[in-house]
This record gives sequence, C-alpha cells and structure tokens, in this order.
Amino acid sequence: MSLLEVLVAVAIAIGIVGVLVPVLPGTLLVLAAVLVWAVDVGGSTAWTVFAVATVVLALGAVVKYAVPGRRLQDAGIPSSTLVVGGVLGFVGFFVVPVAGLLLGFVLGVYLAEHRRLGARAAWPSTVHALKAAGLSILIELLAALLAAATWTVGVVVT
Repeated sequence: MSLLEVLVAVAIAIGIVGVLVPVLPGTLLVLAAVLVWAVDVGGSTAWTVFAVATVVLALGAVVKYAVPGRRLQDAGIPSSTLVVGGVLGFVGFFVVPVAGLLLGFVLGVYLAEHRRLGARAAWPSTVHALKAAGLSILIELLAALLAAATWTVGVVVT
C-alpha cells in the first residue's frame, strides 16, 4: 500500500466520521479522496471505481432526503416546521459547536410544532422529526461506507 493510498484511506475515514459529526463535509470528502486516488492511479479500473463511488454517493444524497421527507409528510409534519428546525440547527451549530446543530434542530421543530399544534401534540411531531433525521444520517453513512468499500476493492484490484 502506497503512502497516497494510506492518506486516501485516512481521508475516507475522516469523511465517514464527518457523516456522523456534522463538522466535516462527510461524503464530499469521501468522494474527493477517491477522486485523488483515481487521478493518481489512472486507468479504466480506477475511473470505474470513481464512477461507481460517485453514483453510490449521489444516490445516497437523493435517498437521504426523499425517504425521511416522505415519512415526515406521512406523519403530517409540514415543511415549514423543518425549515424552522433547520434554521435553528444552523444557528445552534455556531452557538454550541457540533452538538448545537442537533439541539437547535430539535428545539426548532418543537417550537414550530408547539406554535402550530399546542404543547401536547408538539412532542410526538418532534420525535418523528428526530427519527427522520436519524434515518437520513444512516442513509448517508451507508452510502459513504459503500463508496469506501468500492474504493477498497479498487485498491485490491489495481
């Protein structure tokens, strides 16, 4: 294993951690690392590995929004609630680094649903939103792990 492959593996690992800890770009880092490897190795196999990793990560990006969004829609949670959660999550990220994103999102969803439905019905909606956010993270994590596995196979083959 060359030094570049070790560095690419480290970058991919950091990208996978970035999916779980929203400080790093996550899947973009995984994709960039595989691209660097493909450019260095060259050849049809390396570019095929990069293409497969790109497709897997792109599908993961689409599915991570589509599936949880559908579940929230089925639960009757409006998009405006998610926008409020997203805005407070963004603000929370800067107020309380790392953990503030999740805290702000939860607080935003709860406050929006409290305003819309009242105190009793706000918490179940918040739980639905949290489950959807967790599902979204799991889908993105699976896509990153599949891209990493694709790269690993490419390293072994080349």
